[in-house]
Amino acid sequence: MTSNRYVATANHAPASPNGSARPDPGEPQLLQGKRILITGVVNRRSIAFATAERAQRLGAEVILTSFGRIRRMTERAAARLPREVPVLELDVNSEQDLDRLPSLVGEHWDGIDGVLHAIAHAPGDALGGNFLAAPRQSAAEAFETSAYSFKALADSVRPLLSDQGASLVGLDFDATVAWPSYDWMGVAKAALESVSRYLARDLGPEKVRVNLISAGPIRTAAAGGVPGFSDLADSWSTAAPLDWDMDDPEPVADTAAFLFSDLSRRITGEIIHVDSGFHAIGATPPPA
Repeated sequence: MTSNRYVATANHAPASPNGSARPDPGEPQLLQGKRILITGVVNRRSIAFATAERAQRLGAEVILTSFGRIRRMTERAAARLPREVPVLELDVNSEQDLDRLPSLVGEHWDGIDGVLHAIAHAPGDALGGNFLAAPRQSAAEAFETSAYSFKALADSVRPLLSDQGASLVGLDFDATVAWPSYDWMGVAKAALESVSRYLARDLGPEKVRVNLISAGPIRTAAAGGVPGFSDLADSWSTAAPLDWDMDDPEPVADTAAFLFSDLSRRITGEIIHVDSGFHAIGATPPPA
């Protein structure tokens, strides 16, 4: 398998070789000229897929990353984007892949304006009520893949980040409380929040913004591996002040587009909640 492959779209006009989207006359071109590297596309339900689609429709150039057996799934999803995109090989736990990433991106672009970190994983024995029983290695794996990888990815692409200002965006899930069954993934998300603040501190002098989006539950492939996800999503819909649709990742994608845009040029070290207000509610209201 090659490490750098184009995916031709199935039902749209071809794009330029760098994966840029021709402007959609129906959309304001908020991201025109931006070059955005997006990780974490598994299928069309992925928040990362919705973000890639939104970015293209707003004028951005997009490159996706994936790895191993998942890459075929990523390529199938990529074929449904408005414009064709390269799919690069990247396992964020592989030093070799991280070292090679700048040269792979460099075959298409001479810089990067935005990066989406949409990567999270915890072994099954670190979820589902196994907090106390989880072995050290499983907890470490959750941390390395879900939190440390944000720093590793940032460090990898750092030489390519635009000196005019770049935006790193990560996907989060509220880590201020202990969720049922979330266990070491919850701990990893708390670590991710801390990592993002330190990245914001250290990369700010280089005009790099670092922010997280704390999304409500979305029915993705990753969510399907979390025990009790459906119950959590049901309670979310009941308690959130605004309607919440766990099958609609577009509000999260829209927020990512804002954070990639120059409209967010003075926002860094922030966690933006896109959860219909659930995080602000102390208790579920009684039935009417």
